[in-house]
This record gives sequence, structure tokens and C-alpha cells, in this order.
Amino acid sequence: MSRPDGRANDELRPVTFVNDFVASATGSVLIEQGKTRVICTASVVDNVPRWMAGQGRGWVTAEYGMLPASTGERKQRDVSKGRPDGRTVEIQRLIGRSLRGVIDFEALGERTIWVDCDVLQADAGTRCASITGGYVALARAFDRLIEKGDLSASPLSQSIAAISCGIVEGEPRLDLDYSEDSTAEVDANVVMTGDGGLVEVQATAERTPLSKAHLDDLLALAGAGIESLKAAQAEAIAAVGQTQAS
Repeated sequence: MSRPDGRANDELRPVTFVNDFVASATGSVLIEQGKTRVICTASVVDNVPRWMAGQGRGWVTAEYGMLPASTGERKQRDVSKGRPDGRTVEIQRLIGRSLRGVIDFEALGERTIWVDCDVLQADAGTRCASITGGYVALARAFDRLIEKGDLSASPLSQSIAAISCGIVEGEPRLDLDYSEDSTAEVDANVVMTGDGGLVEVQATAERTPLSKAHLDDLLALAGAGIESLKAAQAEAIAAVGQTQAS
């Protein structure tokens, strides 16, 4: 079966990074993955949560949000509801713990990095794009701190990225768009480090149970996709302006 946009089953949507998208942030990037667009910023605060004070270690945390017009129907702002919804809380926790998995907190020192991910346009895969773009924003923030002499080396131990995949019409497919995600028999999100270590696998079978063979297929697809994202991230971190994954 052909995909809605004509891609092969193992093909990513076009991925573009626009660096320094928010000039006032220590590090920032706009990640465009197909029609999904997310602004990721990394902001430095020269203190840590009270429970970490005096330990000589830093902290990284994340927040996630969607603009009201980012989906087909207007999404009510969390502030107007008085609290974030459960999905928002789940996603920002996922982003934070994913990024913390590749940080040397002692090398960071007693400072906090806030990684904010704001979805401009959603066509599925927003949490994965937030992790992939959040890493780039974080790396560029650390490079700026090194340039200023605030850090002697980057606290990042390796890269991290995330990708969606799923079973659609009986076929394993990589990087689902909304039309595929909304009809998938199985949808999954995979977070993986640059050396291939799994940080998180979220997989849900909507109608039929997920077989071990199909899970292996999805993990293989995700691993190949993340290798491509890893190369694009490295290029974006080193570049000035806009870069596109090959």
C-alpha cells in the first residue's frame, strides 16, 4: 500500500533545522518534520531547585505546549484552564527525562537549563520532534556557554533523538503523519541515544495485539531513522542558519 505522501515505509519526512530561531534564548532551533513544526529553546538559570542546592550538580527540565491554532480545531490554552492537561504533563516529562539521560550534571555545575518546546503546527510526532530539536537547542546553548567561558566542556555525553513508527494497513512504517497515526493498528514512539541505547519505547496496539516480530520491525525502523536524525542534528549544531536532513 502506498503512503499518503508517497514515501517509502522506511523513509523519514523531510527534516529541517533553523538555528537561532529565537535570538534571546541561549540556544534555539525551529525543527520542521514534514508539516510538524516545533520551536525548541534552551534557557540558562544560574541556580538549581532547592533540593539540589549545594551539591555542585545542575539540572535540566522541560516544558511543552501547543499553540491554539496548531491543530485543525482550536486548542484551548492551558492557562485558561488553570492547569496543563494530562497529555501535556506526560509529554514534557518524557522530554525532560530523555534529555537528562545524556547530561553530566556535575560538568553542568549548579545551573538549570529549561528546554521549552512550543508546537506551531502539529501533523503527528510532536513529542518526538521536541526531543530531537530540544537536544539541538541544548547543545547550541552549551556551545554558547563554552564560548563565554562559563563551561570548560559540553556536559552532553552523547546525542539523543526520537521518532514515531507504527503498523498501518498491516505494514510497519516510519515517521507517521497524522493521517497514518489516526488510523494505525499500532503506534509507537522510540527514544534512542546516539550509541543505539533505548531510553524509552511507548507502543500502543489499538485493535490487534502487537506481535514480537512486528515490535522488532518497528525498533529496526526507528533505529535507522534515528541514525539519520543523529547526522542531521550534528550538522545543525555545527552550522549557522538552516540545515536539512539528507
